[in-house]
Amino acid sequence: MEQIMIDKRNPSLRNLSPNSSTYKSEKVAISDGENHSQCAKVNETGHIQEVDRNFSLLSICSVGLVTGNTWAALGGSIATAIYNGGPPGVLYEFIAVSIFYWLVAASLAELASSMPSSAGVYHWASITPGPKYGKICGWFAGWWNMFAWICGAATMSSIASNVVVAIYGLYHPDYVVARWHIFIGYIIITWIACCIVLFANRALPMINNIGLAFILGGVFITIIICAIMPSGTGHATHSFIWADWVNDTGYSSNGFVFLAGMLNGAYAVGTPDCVSHLAEEIPNPGKNIPLAIGAQMSIVYATTDLDSVLAAPFFPLTQIYFQATGTVAGTTGLLFVLFFPIFCTLIGTYITAGRCLWTLARDEAVPFSNRLHLIHPHHKNPLNATIACGICSTILGVIYVGSSTAFNAFVGSFVVLLTLSYLASILPFIFTGRFNHSSHESGPYNNRMIPGWFRMNNIVGYTVNIISCLYIIVFVVIYCFPYTIPFNAASMNYSCLIAGALSIAAGIWWLVKGGSYTGPQVGIYGLPDVDSDGRNNLNGISVGNNDDLDNGLGIGSK
Repeated sequence: MEQIMIDKRNPSLRNLSPNSSTYKSEKVAISDGENHSQCAKVNETGHIQEVDRNFSLLSICSVGLVTGNTWAALGGSIATAIYNGGPPGVLYEFIAVSIFYWLVAASLAELASSMPSSAGVYHWASITPGPKYGKICGWFAGWWNMFAWICGAATMSSIASNVVVAIYGLYHPDYVVARWHIFIGYIIITWIACCIVLFANRALPMINNIGLAFILGGVFITIIICAIMPSGTGHATHSFIWADWVNDTGYSSNGFVFLAGMLNGAYAVGTPDCVSHLAEEIPNPGKNIPLAIGAQMSIVYATTDLDSVLAAPFFPLTQIYFQATGTVAGTTGLLFVLFFPIFCTLIGTYITAGRCLWTLARDEAVPFSNRLHLIHPHHKNPLNATIACGICSTILGVIYVGSSTAFNAFVGSFVVLLTLSYLASILPFIFTGRFNHSSHESGPYNNRMIPGWFRMNNIVGYTVNIISCLYIIVFVVIYCFPYTIPFNAASMNYSCLIAGALSIAAGIWWLVKGGSYTGPQVGIYGLPDVDSDGRNNLNGISVGNNDDLDNGLGIGSK
């Protein structure tokens, strides 16, 4: 029995015994009796396999739906959209942004099918530009993506803490909330979620399945209760919900107000890459990851019917629930139904953030990589990287104490940084001709990629990719505008400042480590069949000559 491994620095084929000091990777055995007719597809990233494949297709779909958690995210940040159009703004802005994110999700699903990797957009952005610009594109995409998920974790901790404080306030009418109260809850909830991710790795698929059940059940229960219990005030009129536009931003252009209000919807649905970071923890990721991305996006339409919820557009979600039910007990029940999915979402964000940082660290792209790239031998997860993400989130929580607009800044930074990382992988994919070049063609602008299980044809693919990039370019600018005018230091939109500062930090570290940085590798490596024309074939995929494999080039390598 012969075993095949990929070395990170030189990913050519090697024969290693189990006693070797470098024997860590997933092993694919090929018997001599099969005459090496089966391809050994070993970790598309070129890295060793260090984590267990705990997730099934159902559980990976649950991760996507729970981490996205459109219902809770939409409700938790609803004030952004309410000020930008009122109830009609919430509805129409959400529908509009969902359409754009379907296109973004399709673009990412195509890349995920071609190159399944826990690095996600960091890996794709390293490959799609070709070898000339792949390293720097991947570097910044990875940093943007990692910081985006840390900001996402901060926002979910904030929403969860606000829900807890709101429940307490319902039973103590004289209670005056202070931001430091929310901060205490923020810290407790953050580290409970972190500990679950750190020490319950094998239970994470089950937790996400339970979270999915709560989300689906919670949406149904909330809509039904708010529809049948208008607490004596009656239901809102149809015109109030569908037609009465509200502009409380100070901007004169309602068109711009509509576009700016799409931030709330973008925060709710803009997480299609989250499942990609578990590519090395699910069987057959090239097929299952695109399916999970599609399932994640399909659920967004379950929350478009907000008729019964938005009876009073200028109150927090707690007040909306209270006006709908008319009772403290009913409001508490709805808030609890909201809280548990939010907490599961927070767990999902730390799963994603920790693995983003881990994939950067194993390529030595972040400080303290020698510690952050380690996988805990017992828990089989990136323990140090997840702890580091928890610490960063805690630091962001301190900002929340000092600024009333910090939550909006975290939301905006999450959306801006995440979409910038998507742009860094999709835009070069267009410029390098998508899948039109052969896998063995040389050149500094050849991405050397092959399609996976999910692929759009050229006309559809180019159209979807181009619209996705145009959406990102335009809306990254719009989402950085002040929320209202006139504005001051307290009401300013600090998303651009946070995104810019983090980009500068990434640039500084590039100047320090960029010279020795190699970036992720990608490929299919194995023992080749030889076709009648003398070309090697791996599982029926033509990849060039023997020298390609001997030199560690494989398919799609840098």
